[in-house]
Amino acid sequence: MQVFTCPLCAADLYFHNTVCNCGHEIVFNPGSQTMIAATDTCANRDRIGCNWRTEGDALCRACETTETVPDLGASENLGRWRETEQVKRRMFANLARWGWFTPGDPGARPVFRLLSEETASGAAQVTMGHADGLITINVSEADEATRAQRQEDMGELYRTMLGHLRHETAHFLFVRLSEQPEFLDAFRALFGDEREDYGAALKAHYADPDAPGSDHVSSYATAHPHEDWAETVAHLLHLVDLLDSAVAVSIAGPDLPGPGYDAYADSDTDALIERAISVSIAVNHVNRALDLPDLYPFVLRDGVRTKLAFAHRWLRHGPESGLSPAA
Repeated sequence: MQVFTCPLCAADLYFHNTVCNCGHEIVFNPGSQTMIAATDTCANRDRIGCNWRTEGDALCRACETTETVPDLGASENLGRWRETEQVKRRMFANLARWGWFTPGDPGARPVFRLLSEETASGAAQVTMGHADGLITINVSEADEATRAQRQEDMGELYRTMLGHLRHETAHFLFVRLSEQPEFLDAFRALFGDEREDYGAALKAHYADPDAPGSDHVSSYATAHPHEDWAETVAHLLHLVDLLDSAVAVSIAGPDLPGPGYDAYADSDTDALIERAISVSIAVNHVNRALDLPDLYPFVLRDGVRTKLAFAHRWLRHGPESGLSPAA
């Protein structure tokens, strides 16, 4: 993510800011990906701190995709909704760099149900997932302790709310890309046939999980081609945003690009991955000095890199119908 500039005093601003240190209120303009003086603010600004400008409607383009908010009769859910929408805005801003879900994108948008296990009437069961364009997110995991416990229980190296949003939205992006010529044949040749029985595949995975091996980025990716795709895309978005953010704050190194580099414009997947890994290794070294977890605790073997390159080729061309990316 970029570092932004106050339009009034030129001070640095960050993606979540609503007010500059100079005292002026600002908004993020998703069309130009810049911060501007506060105008046409989202109707959710006062309620959950949304700092996006609207494009003619009461809600911004990110907030308007939320169909259901968590039960606000349970007091803790307001903060969880706030945090979930903040990471959703980050994801939408990232994908917009490739043209997805912008006013110029003629295709469908995902619809989000943000539910909580805590309600005013008692505990509820929430299952995250995607079905026919509807994405369900369990905002209870916006609570750090809850998320950390589930990460430990499930033996995962990495579990974040942004990761959940990217993973589930990847399923929706698969639906969108499936409308483009040649995508499905190319996908099946690399990931496998997504028409295989999904329920049976997940049942078998949970009964006896496979190790990632050299062709999958995580154990869950081995469960079914749909999950392999979603995990691959989520990791691609992690890596591109990691590198983009590092360049934005001028992290330097012999293998890193200088100012002006745009990670979202880079078509060389291998070089992009290597640069992102260089950043993660450097930050890992710093984190270990403070006894903190590694930034990106994954090994990306050749099979995984091939799948990352495939996802990168298709996604970076955006939602242009009929495009068959060759590079």
